[in-house]
Order: sequence, then structure tokens, then C-alpha cells
Amino acid sequence: MTDHLRTDIATMLLDRLGDDRPGLLSRTATWTWDEVVLESAARAALARDLRRDGPFHIGVLLENVPDFVFWLGAAALAGATVVGINPTRGTEQLGADIRYTDCQLIVTDSAGLARLRDLDTGLSLDRFLLVDDPEYGRAVREHRCEPEAVGGPDSLLLLLFTSGTTGMSKAVKCSQGRLTRVAYAAVEKFGHIREDVEYCCMPLFHGNAIMALWSPALAVGATVCLTPKFSASQFLPDIRYYGATFFTYVGKALGYLMATPETPDDADNRLTRGFGTEASTADQAEFRRRFGAELFEGYGSSEGSGMVALDPHSPPGALGRPAHAGVAVVHPDTLTECLRAELDEYGRVRNPDEAIGEMVDKAGALSFEGYYKNDVADAERIRNGWYWTGDLGYIDTGGFLYFAGRKGDWIRVDGENTSALMIERVLRRHPAVIAAAVYGVPDPRSGDQVMAAVEVADPALFDLREFAEFLCAQDDLGTKGTPRLLRVSANLPVTGSNKVLKRQLQEQGWRTDEAVYRWSGRGAPEYAALTEPGRSALEAEFAAHDRQRLL
Repeated sequence: MTDHLRTDIATMLLDRLGDDRPGLLSRTATWTWDEVVLESAARAALARDLRRDGPFHIGVLLENVPDFVFWLGAAALAGATVVGINPTRGTEQLGADIRYTDCQLIVTDSAGLARLRDLDTGLSLDRFLLVDDPEYGRAVREHRCEPEAVGGPDSLLLLLFTSGTTGMSKAVKCSQGRLTRVAYAAVEKFGHIREDVEYCCMPLFHGNAIMALWSPALAVGATVCLTPKFSASQFLPDIRYYGATFFTYVGKALGYLMATPETPDDADNRLTRGFGTEASTADQAEFRRRFGAELFEGYGSSEGSGMVALDPHSPPGALGRPAHAGVAVVHPDTLTECLRAELDEYGRVRNPDEAIGEMVDKAGALSFEGYYKNDVADAERIRNGWYWTGDLGYIDTGGFLYFAGRKGDWIRVDGENTSALMIERVLRRHPAVIAAAVYGVPDPRSGDQVMAAVEVADPALFDLREFAEFLCAQDDLGTKGTPRLLRVSANLPVTGSNKVLKRQLQEQGWRTDEAVYRWSGRGAPEYAALTEPGRSALEAEFAAHDRQRLL
């Protein structure tokens, strides 16, 4: 780090005044960085004129359109807070999210208003700004002004809803100062430079796009280019159109991309690198081969600080090394550090019960700024003076750190812990599987059974016999990890940030309209369709052993 680094996002923006290099691109328009700042300043002035008493919270319900970027800048300059509203939430939940976060203005479009108009948001219609309404454009023009910064390092800039893959979403607080530190850390870690053209295909209401792309691009003056939402078929045309050099992703999105047909000229692009989380090792390797760009597979969350130091010598599947001595994997009950993981020739952990635990940052409590109006969740994150990630991990004998899934991803099978994430990695190797989710469902007698949901292009053409043979051939998949129940889907439910909504799948269990298949658990895997009589038989097993059924 150097002495000239800024302490808040507002000052970063003001540094871009007079910068005539491209700052923001869409398919139809280009804005220099100077123009981006001026557009942000006009919206900041408009927001200040419309401000009421109470938290200065501005909800933004938009796809990745230029106005989203302008309102991020506007909030920084005005000392306001952007609440990123997830459009994939259920309609009633949208209203609850707006009320919970005390939004006093909503920036959306006509489609967004149609969803919100009849909901109990606590807001009258005059508190909605529609970016596709001519009156909105007129109001912005009338508020053009000399940019000034009201916000500072301690100003709350963002309320980011967590993905909610394994539990209810919470609104993470992020100040301007924290986002600024995150931006500079990303610049150092992933090599952002002024000449970069950064392709934003992950949603701007989520931390991935803001923390790993928008803020570091702002820090160095790189160009941000937008697409409304991620599209596997549109990815390469966009990359070529913009001349993009960097992008961010999540695992399922990368899986969709790798399911597109390969062409001989895939590597004909300017991409140099990408950053993301939870992609399979196979997908990462295939992406590097096909597109000729490096991927940095990392670990992070909207709540936490950097816990991983990249190491070019990391084994496949490893995140890197602990960033400092305070990063550890511990047993939550005893607070003692777990033993180092002993890996077999396939990378499987030989001693999971002793080696896998919850990842903590013993120095991370200071960087965690909390959840909005959720003291219970705050207390869960900060215990014993440590920051608890809620995620499983392990450190191998070489000192490399691995992600082993969410805290709820332990499946207790026949008295032994099994990692859902490790099973998912095996399932994703199958060429027909686009995405996979593994979770525990109750066994009729005791403990859990492993259930998996896989997304394929056409469930009717999915060869179950071949899939079972594939599972048998995987040396790193033991019998206890082989799914007893298999759901085959053409479209698994996902969060707004393109992560599989495992919580919903687990709640549904085998009671779904999609095809579910069952293996008895004896002999080689052989899946048979779970018919209505089969479901009734399962119910009878639960009743006979006095266990709570799935639903």
C-alpha cells in the first residue's frame, strides 16, 4: 500500500473528475469517468432534495444497467446507503425486504414498479424513481451540479442481502471505508490496472460484482462494461465486443458457460483473468484451456475480511494459504484448532472428523460491521472475540487452506461426517451435469441420507445407468457419499447471484414434481424412479421407526 490511497469511495470518485478515459460501457452508450462522476453527482443532488427523516436508505431494484452504477456513486457522494434489492425474491418477500431495510426511496423501472405497486412497502408511489420514465431524466438534468462529497469513511454505503443458500437472507452492512479497503486489497491481489476492461456479468446488488469488480475498477480507473444479467451464450460475444480483460463469476455460472458448445476460436479474446468462488476444479481447468485466461478461485463473503493468500503452488482445489496467523480451522464446541488434514492420492481427507471444522479469523471481528437490525445474527458471527465464517474448511499438512462447504453441509451418514461439497465436485465431473447440489435428508431409521439434485439439459434423455456406472468409477467417492436419492432437473432454483438454492431443495426433499430416483444402498448403485407407491413406502418407514418425515 502507498500513502496516496483514499479512505472512502466518495473521494475515489472525485479523483476521477476530468478523467476522459472510458469509465462505463453498455452496448448502446459510453461514459468517460468524468461523465460517470457528473451523472452520480446529479443523482446525489436529486436524492438529497427528496430525503426525508430517518435512515437515508435508497433501494435499487434494477438489472445491471448504467443507472445502478450511477446510484452507487450518488450514494457515496450524498452520504446515503444503497440497498441492493434482489429481483429473484418472491413478491411478498420483496416488500418485506424494503420495509426491513427502511428504504425511503426506490430506484427501479416500469417492470419493477409493476411488481411493487400493490405490495406493503411502506412507501407511496411518489417515492419511486423510474429510470425509464422521461420525468426521471428531466429531474436528473435539473440537478446537475458541481460534485461534492458529503459521505466519508464511516458512512454506511451498502446493505447487501446475503445469498440465502442455506438460511434466511440478512442485510450486511458495508461502510465506505470498508469497501475502499476491500477495493485496494483486490487491486493488489488480482492485478487490476487502469488499462483493464472489466466485464460485469454478476448482479450489482450482490457483493461479488461490487467488491471484486466495481470498486477495484474505480480505484485504478479501469473501464466497467455491463450486461443486464449473466448469459452463457452471450458471454463470449460480449467479451469480444467490449475487449474485456477481467470478469467475475460464481460456480454455477461457470458451469453453464462450460456447458456451451466449444468452438475452435474460443481463445480468440482479450481476457487475461477472472475471479470467483465455488467453481469445480474441472470447470476451472476447462475454462483455462478453452478461453486462454487465468482464473483465481477464491473465498470470501459480503461480511468478512480477506482470509486467503494466493500461492501459485497451491494444489488443485486449495484456496491458497491462510492470510495471517489468525486464520484457523477450529472445532466450534471446544474452540481448539483442528488437526491438519491428511490427504490420500485422490485429494480426499483421510481424517475428516479431526481435520474439518469451521473457518475463523481471530482478528476479523474488527472488520465485520454487522447485519442491519439483527443482533442475534451479529452474535453468531462474533463469538469469543473471533469472526466465525459459518463455513467449513481444513488445512492440509502442507499448510494449504481448503473450503469444505457451508456449515450446514455436514451430512451424518452411518455415524460419520460427509462433506456435501466434496460429493458435489464429483458429480460435476459428469459431462451431462451442468450444476449439482448435495444435501442431507433424514434417514427413516437414524442419521441422514445423501440426496443430490443435478441439472441437465434434458432430464428425459439423462442416462441413469451410465450415470451410476460413472459414480462407481470415481475413486474419490465412497459408498457413504454416493447419493441414495437423486433429483434430475432442467432448471435448479438459484439465488439472485446464481448460486443453487440448496435450502429450498432440502425443504422439498423427495416431495417434488420433478423426477426423483432412489438407490437401496446395497450393491452397486442402481437408480429406480420413486413412484407414488414408493413415496408411500418411505412414509411408512418413517412412521415405523417413529422418525420425523421430510415434510
